[in-house]
Amino acid sequence: MVVIVEKNQVHYSAGYSRVDPLITQLMQTIKIGLIREGKTPPDKRVAFTPLQAEEIKQRFPEVDIICEPSETRAFKENEYRDLDISVGDISNCDILMGIKEVPAKNLIAGKTYLFFSHTMKKQPYNRGLLQEVLKKKIWLIDYEALKDTQGNRLVAFGRFAGIVGAYNGLWVFGNRYKKYSLRRAFDCFDINDLKLELRKVKLPPIKIALTGAGRVAKGAMETLDSAGIRKVNAQDFLFQEFKEPVYVQLSSADYHLRNEGGHFNREEFHQNPERYTSDFAKFTKVTDLLIAGAYWNPKAPALFNQEDMRQQDFKIKIVADVTCDMDGSVPSTKKPSTILDPIYDFDPESDKTFAAFANENYITVMAVDNLPCELPRSASEEFGRDLIDRILKPLLVDDIEGIIERGTIARNGSLSKTFSFLQDYVDQPV
Repeated sequence: MVVIVEKNQVHYSAGYSRVDPLITQLMQTIKIGLIREGKTPPDKRVAFTPLQAEEIKQRFPEVDIICEPSETRAFKENEYRDLDISVGDISNCDILMGIKEVPAKNLIAGKTYLFFSHTMKKQPYNRGLLQEVLKKKIWLIDYEALKDTQGNRLVAFGRFAGIVGAYNGLWVFGNRYKKYSLRRAFDCFDINDLKLELRKVKLPPIKIALTGAGRVAKGAMETLDSAGIRKVNAQDFLFQEFKEPVYVQLSSADYHLRNEGGHFNREEFHQNPERYTSDFAKFTKVTDLLIAGAYWNPKAPALFNQEDMRQQDFKIKIVADVTCDMDGSVPSTKKPSTILDPIYDFDPESDKTFAAFANENYITVMAVDNLPCELPRSASEEFGRDLIDRILKPLLVDDIEGIIERGTIARNGSLSKTFSFLQDYVDQPV
């Protein structure tokens, strides 16, 4: 088989091509730049902590790391300098790694970027960003698209979204009912500090429903378990009374009915959720606090509707919507909230939102859309760990499984084959 080597890519005579790792391409020291987050409000997370940057230089001697100065990053500049990590201009770096979208005006032509671009669902507000990526012939690798051969995501912040989302739900309960007082999650130094804070939780015998079975739900369970709240099964949750607070973790099978009858089929539900109807109303009659952590397909039924919320037996008074989908699975989520202004009340009768704790009959909603930012040090540590263990070798040394290829949205001025469906999206004017 004949191999033709071109810049940044290897072409095989059989018609097969794959992205070639960067170290193989350059055969020299490669520089990774840690971007100063430019989105407003600025994100405090970073791709690699100081200790991880040091580890990378030890494991990959041909790699150098430069940290762009930032006044808002959770890790201070001196923490990097103390470990001999350079802090300064990153314009000469080969790879630039951030977290949130890089403002289009800050993009440097011809570079390789890794960040969450939020373009894969054709988000209108980021069309201009992807257009600029193509114009500047940037190699864009999106963290969200980095998956194994089975389609499982390799790096994500879901666990910390769940941890903080559940914590915020407990924080809301303490404030609404004046039962206890917790510090805000962002006032905790790290996850260990947050778990110590959970010792202050003193709940009456309420029932908490948690939806989901993925990273988000597991993170939420971590918080609930740390708070000493007992987990029970769905049947006991529905029909038993308890003298202590309890929670239930609900999978899709627990609250969906097949329209044509028969048993719930997970594969069918994931592929054709419109064939199912929500049966979640039975849980709304016994639940005090709902933590929504399940991924929602727009074709799937909502957990409940506004008419359900107007019923006398609708018991939920607090919703911690970790998914934060507008017009999504939880109809009380009318708008995203922010870290500094995290909650609002929703009145099902008028379909309007109000200031938090405005009326005891209203439902208090927590719908912060960037929850991991409240624990930036711990979230960065876990994210960086996954990058080191799962992504750096495919990126820098050998992409045997095609991880980087699948994660590439655009390169050399064109969309990748996987993301060619975005062409009509980028062809539209901003």
